[in-house]
Amino acid sequence: MKTKKREDYLTWDEYFMGVAALSAMRSKDPSTQVGACIVGADNRILSIGYNGTPNGFDDEDFPWARTGTPLETKYLYVCHAEMNAILNFRGNRKDMEGAKVYVDLFPCNECAKLIIQSGIKEVIYLSDKYADTDSVIVSKHLFDVCGVRYRIFNGKLNINLIK
Repeated sequence: MKTKKREDYLTWDEYFMGVAALSAMRSKDPSTQVGACIVGADNRILSIGYNGTPNGFDDEDFPWARTGTPLETKYLYVCHAEMNAILNFRGNRKDMEGAKVYVDLFPCNECAKLIIQSGIKEVIYLSDKYADTDSVIVSKHLFDVCGVRYRIFNGKLNINLIK
């Protein structure tokens, strides 16, 4: 008699969003942790990243504040998860064409431009909490005009890590 396969395994979307969420846990940002997982057309992980400091900038000396003058806050300094995932990619540029990126937070306009230029054609995101900001409005416009699909993640995400 043939044994049936397990029925409660993760979907590809759940798996890759889980990798993005796990990557976000590497972020040192005290207020916002974001991860990104880039996946090729063959469902193989091409690269991952999380939001953090540029190489060589000590996490202890980084301006992690959300409020204050622009030079005193993180916003002009931090590398977003999507940027890091794209820059961490070590393969052939052809492999990135038509890829998908899974992210915790809908990409800002700067990351949208990087996504478009890298050849990624789909964005799957967990949260769009900044949907009404100029940055995200521009991102969606750029994606629409440039043929990048985007959709909210609609699977289950339950990451329980053993401590």
